[in-house]
Amino acid sequence: QVQLVESGGGLVQAGGSLRLSCEISGRTFSGNAMGWFRQAPNKQRNLVAGIGRWGEDTHYAAFAKGRFTISRDHAKNTVNLQMNSLKPDDTLVYYCSTSQSGTIYVGEAEYPYWGQGTQVTVSS
Repeated sequence: QVQLVESGGGLVQAGGSLRLSCEISGRTFSGNAMGWFRQAPNKQRNLVAGIGRWGEDTHYAAFAKGRFTISRDHAKNTVNLQMNSLKPDDTLVYYCSTSQSGTIYVGEAEYPYWGQGTQVTVSS
């Protein structure tokens, strides 16, 4: 059974940093791109950052560029999201997910596996 478990969320002051981690079990996804999404209540999930099979390709949402960095470790089967210079607007639930292929898709429909999410709260 495939499981994705996020960790690292929490409460931080504006300007601070958090590092989210996603541990994958049940199978490896070395041939798949991975993504981090975030979601507001009653809204669709939006891509924050995606990373290709070997980390050579990355894609960031405009709001994440220059502040967030996505990385993956095939040996540990993990995907990480380093978030710096956090703002109150970044207060959302963050999810990691696996792409259905080696392509980084923007839409959530192309990501079949999801974690349970981790809350990030940034105080002003």
